[in-house]
This record gives sequence, C-alpha cells and structure tokens, in this order.
Amino acid sequence: MRFLAIGDIHGCANALSTLLSYITLRKNDIIITVGDYVDRGPNSYGVIEQLIQLSQNHQLISLRGNHEIMMLRARESSAHHEDWLSNGGNATLRSYSPLGDKGKITDVLDEHWSFLERCCPYYQTEKYFVVHANAYPDLPLEEQPDYMLYWERINDAAPHMSGKKMICGHTPQKNGLPRDMEHAICIDTDVCSRNGWLTALDLVSCKYWQANNDGQVRSDFL
Repeated sequence: MRFLAIGDIHGCANALSTLLSYITLRKNDIIITVGDYVDRGPNSYGVIEQLIQLSQNHQLISLRGNHEIMMLRARESSAHHEDWLSNGGNATLRSYSPLGDKGKITDVLDEHWSFLERCCPYYQTEKYFVVHANAYPDLPLEEQPDYMLYWERINDAAPHMSGKKMICGHTPQKNGLPRDMEHAICIDTDVCSRNGWLTALDLVSCKYWQANNDGQVRSDFL
C-alpha cells in the first residue's frame, strides 16, 4: 500500500490526467489531494470530474484548500462572489459554461458542489500528516485554526508536537520542485505557471512524480 500525496492542481486537468497515468496507480493506493482543485487553470470542471471518478475506484482523501473555501462562500453573497472571481474563480466559471462564455455559478453541477462540501481539513498516518497550507507546531491537528490550515504560507517549519512530518501545499515553489525541509515537505510546485509542475509524492519512499500541462513527465527522489 502506498500513500500518495498530490499537490495543488488549480484547474490543470491535463496535468492531472497525465500525472495519474504516469504513476500507474494500484488498487490499494491511498491518494491524498491537498486541496486547491479549482481556479486559475483552464479546466476546473475537468479536475473535479477526474477526482470524482478516481474516488469511485480508489481510496481518495480530498482535503479542502482556501480556493474551495472561496468557491463555496461565493454562493453566500455578492461580496464573496466578487472576491472569488478576483482570485481565479472567473476561470473556473468559464470551464463550467455550456455556451463557452464567462459562465455563472448556477452552471456548477450539484455533484461537484457535493464533492467540495465533503472535503476534509487534514489527514494523518502514523508518521505523517497532510494539510493544505500549514500548522502550528504546538497545537494538535484537531485544534488548528482555519487560518493556519488553509491560508498561512510556510517558511521554515518547526517540528510538530506529534513528531510527524507535515506534507502541505499552498506555497508555490517557483523552481517547480518539492521543497524538503527537515520536518515538512511542500508539494505545491506551481503547476499553473509556465515552468510549473504538478507533483505526486510517495510518503514512504519519498519518490515523486511530476507532470505539466504540456504532457511532459519526470520523476526523482527527495
């Protein structure tokens, strides 16, 4: 059994499909996606569709990212809606439009809303825990505030009180490579940028696989 963590996808459906094919998934793999499935990239609709299909044949743990939070809040008020659009939500709506125009929030499928609502705040194994953004080192996971879990950038991570290594996304690594700190690994490798990649990391072997929107792939070990 492998524990595979996948970094921020941000609407890059082609990179996701290429990456999943490249990994050669096994039936007993546990796949943990760190959140930020939507916004900025060209096909958020396609990303959510792939993740829903993936969950039907594999054990998928989908974490919530700050962009899922913004998208869900966009249903609540015009102010939240405008905030979401200004942070990449306009690209998401275009991917849902049946007319190829800018789209509207009612175009989003009920099944996709349900998927976003079911996303969880964190996941942990005996030796690792996975969050979207960050965690205070001196607080148990169940006591972490939303600000840390979903919004706080990671700089130099201190060891967590649990003794487990943190796996996170949210802070884009502009060199396109995972950032391996002693007590944490950031796997947001900036897939939406021109030189960016989408990363999947095997938490045990520390092998990682990457794919970009042009269909290129590569792999290495941390």
